[in-house]
Amino acid sequence: MAMITLQQAECIIDAILAHARELDCRPISVVVVEPGAIVKAFKKEDGSAMMRFEMAMGKAYAALAMGRTSSLVRIRAQEKPLFMDFLFKASADRIFAEGGGMLIRAADGELLGAVGVTGDTEARDEELAAHGIRNAGLKTDEDCEGSAHHVRLQN
Repeated sequence: MAMITLQQAECIIDAILAHARELDCRPISVVVVEPGAIVKAFKKEDGSAMMRFEMAMGKAYAALAMGRTSSLVRIRAQEKPLFMDFLFKASADRIFAEGGGMLIRAADGELLGAVGVTGDTEARDEELAAHGIRNAGLKTDEDCEGSAHHVRLQN
């Protein structure tokens, strides 16, 4: 099983933070995790609110746990509240079902880890996550549609 390197994780985070400044976003926090939700790297901009690590981590955890973006997890929670309530409890409330969490994939589509971004709007957090992944020369699920590895683009 391949895993994301520290250099790749730092590249993702730095690209996200730089792009967030270009877009004049609110202070951003970003975590990159390996499969199994093991933290590889984390940065929190000055002025970020308390609990931003937990939020970013919850988004990355949601993506890994459900094998899809955390925005799709949010939609799933709306569609199947009983099912998701069970998963929230089973995960000890580590799943945060809001956009900004994305799986990180290698060029061939193999899963390397996940990123969680928090601090701005849900849509902007998601946009920043994709930007960081691609800036590091890696791929999102959307980029891997049709690859040999299964990707989930809808529930």
